[in-house]
Amino acid sequence: MNIVCLDLEGVLVPEIWIAFAEASGIPELKRTTRDEPDYDKLMNWRINILKEHGLGLKEIQDTIAKIDPLPGAKEFLDELRSITQVIIISDTFTQFATPLMKKLGWPTIFCNTLEVSENGEITGFKMRCPQSKLTTVKALQSIGYETIASGDSHNDLAMIKASKAGFLFRSTEQIKKDNPNLPAFESYDELLKAIKESL
Repeated sequence: MNIVCLDLEGVLVPEIWIAFAEASGIPELKRTTRDEPDYDKLMNWRINILKEHGLGLKEIQDTIAKIDPLPGAKEFLDELRSITQVIIISDTFTQFATPLMKKLGWPTIFCNTLEVSENGEITGFKMRCPQSKLTTVKALQSIGYETIASGDSHNDLAMIKASKAGFLFRSTEQIKKDNPNLPAFESYDELLKAIKESL
C-alpha cells in the first residue's frame, strides 16, 4: 500500500507569500521556508509585518483568488491520483488553501489553521501537530502505508528522508547541494516517472 505525500507551495501552486509580497509591495514577505527553516519564527515574523501594515486575511485571500496552479500541476495530480493515493501535506492554512484546492480538483490536503479576529486581523496560527509533515508521514506508515514524498523546501526534508522514496522538486541550489543524495527534478514528467518507478 503506497501513498504519495506532496508539498503544496512551490510544487503545485506558486508561493502564496511571494505572490502577496508582490501584490502588497512589501518585499520582506517574500521570505519563505526555502529561506527560513524555523516555521514558527517565520510565521510570527510575517504576522508582525501584516500588523505593521494594517493588512489582514481578506487582503491575502484577494491575492490568492488570482493565483492559478503551476502550469501542468493539475494534469500531473490527476494522473498521479489515477494510479495511487495522494495527500498534500502543507504548512499553509485552510483559509489560504481552499480556493487553490478547488482549482486542483479538490485533492486531500492536511494543513493548519489561522487564528483570525472578528475584524480580519491575523492574530496567530494553530499547527495541526509538531513537525506536521514528518509526523503525518510516520502516522501513515504506522497504519500500513509506504510513503513516497516530494517537496522543495527545508520543511519538506524530514518527510522526504523518512519515506521509502523521496524527491526534491524545483528546489533551491543550496538545498540540492546540502542533500546530494536526494534525486532532484524540475519537470512533472520526471517526477511522475520517478514516483511510478517507486510504487
